Amino acid sequence: MQKLVVLGAGESGCGAAILGKKKGFEIFVSDKGTISKKSKDVLLHNNIPFEEEKHTEQQILSANLVIKSPGIPDTIPLIQAIEQKGIPIIDELDFASRYYQKPIIAITGSNGKTTTTLLNSHVFNKADKQVIIAGNVGQSFAKQVASEIDGDLAVIEISSFQLDRIETFKPHIAILLNITPDHLDRYNDDFELYAASKMRITKNQTKEDFLIYNIDDPTICRHLESTKTKAQLIPISLEKRDGMGAWIDNKDLIINIKTGITMSIQKLALQGKHNLYNSMAAGVAGRILELRKEIIRESLNDFQNIEHRLETVTQVCGVSYINDSKATNVNSTWYALESMEEKTIWIVGGVDKGNNYDSLIPLVKDKVKAIVCLGIDNSKIHAAFGGIIEKIYDTESMYDAVRTAYSIAQKGDAVLLSPACASFDLFDNYEDRGRQFKVAARGL
Repeated sequence: MQKLVVLGAGESGCGAAILGKKKGFEIFVSDKGTISKKSKDVLLHNNIPFEEEKHTEQQILSANLVIKSPGIPDTIPLIQAIEQKGIPIIDELDFASRYYQKPIIAITGSNGKTTTTLLNSHVFNKADKQVIIAGNVGQSFAKQVASEIDGDLAVIEISSFQLDRIETFKPHIAILLNITPDHLDRYNDDFELYAASKMRITKNQTKEDFLIYNIDDPTICRHLESTKTKAQLIPISLEKRDGMGAWIDNKDLIINIKTGITMSIQKLALQGKHNLYNSMAAGVAGRILELRKEIIRESLNDFQNIEHRLETVTQVCGVSYINDSKATNVNSTWYALESMEEKTIWIVGGVDKGNNYDSLIPLVKDKVKAIVCLGIDNSKIHAAFGGIIEKIYDTESMYDAVRTAYSIAQKGDAVLLSPACASFDLFDNYEDRGRQFKVAARGL
C-alpha cells in the first residue's frame, strides 16, 4: 500500500486525505499549526491519523506521495528535505483531477478569478448543468470527487501557489485573465517567476483543449511566446477585433465562437472595464461547450456579484459605503478606483506583499480626496501618497477607520474599503475585514 502524507489540515488537506483513503492509500495528515475542531471531526470520523503543532519528519519522509497546502512555502526545510529524497509533492487539485473524468474549466489571473469562476458556474447552472465549484471557492475538489459528486463539469479557481505544484492537472478550458504583480514575497520578488507560475495552467493541455486569454495583457502575450502550449488559443480583447474570440464594438460585447452573440454592455450584470474581460471569458467558455446563445445572454445579465467585491453596503447622509475587501493587491484596487465616479475617501492598508503603488497615483490624484490607513505599518502608503493627498489618517481598527471616513465625507462622496493588502495584521481574513466594515458602516 502506498503512503500519502498530507501537509495542512484545512479544507483542501482534509479533502485530499478523504479521497486518498477512498483510493486505497495509507494516509497521514500533519499540520504545523493547531487543527480546527471542524477539521479534527472530519479526520476522526474518517479514521484518518493526524498530528498537529508539529511535523514528524520520520513519518513524512516515509511517504510515496505528498500533498502540500498551497499556503506552505517551498523554501522551508521540510519541503526541501522531501524534495531531496525524491518524494513527489503535488497540489490537492492535481490529485483530485486524476480521478475526475468530466470537463474542467480552470480560471487563473491576478484579479477577477473568483468573480469569473462564479460567473461561469452561473452560466452553466442556468443551462441546467450540474456544476462542481472548487479551488479557492466552494468545497475541496478532492472532497467532492471522493463523494462521487461528478456533475456535468467542474469550474475551478486556481492560484499561482496551486499551479506551482501541478503535474497532471489538465483543464479542457483554461482562462487566463491577467498577470500583474502579486504574492511577490513568495517568488523572491521576481515578477517573471510569478508570471511563469500562472502560465502553468496550460502546461498539460492538448490540441483538443482551449486557452482563453486576455490579449491586451502584455505579460501574458510575452510569456505565451515562450510557453509551449498545444491548446487552441482564443484571445479576448477590449482593443482588438481581428481574430478575437470576443471583443467590444462601441457599446456592444461580441462573442464570436461558433455562431456569434451580440449584447449591450450596458445590460451586463458586471459593470466596469475590468469586468468586461470576465464576462467575455465566461461567454466564450459557454459557447465552446455549445450553450444556447439565449442562456449566455440571460446569465451575463442577471448574475449577482460576490460579497466583498465592490459591494455597496449602505448610504449614510448621501455618502455611499463600498466594501471591496477582497482587493488584496494593488491591481485589484486599481480596478476599484478606476470604477469610482464620486469623490472618494479611500480606506487602504494591511499586510504589504511587496506593493508598488505607482500605478495608482494618477487615479488617486483624480478621484481620492482623503486616505484612511488601516494597518499596523502604514509607512509605505504615506511615502507613496504623502505628496499627493493632503489628508492621510492612521487607524488601527475598522471602527476607527469608518468613523474617520465618516467625519471627512460630504454628501455625494463615497467611502471605499479597497485595502490593496492582505488582512492578517488586524483581521482573520479578508472576509472578516469586509464584514467588520459592513457592521461599522451600518452602525453610523
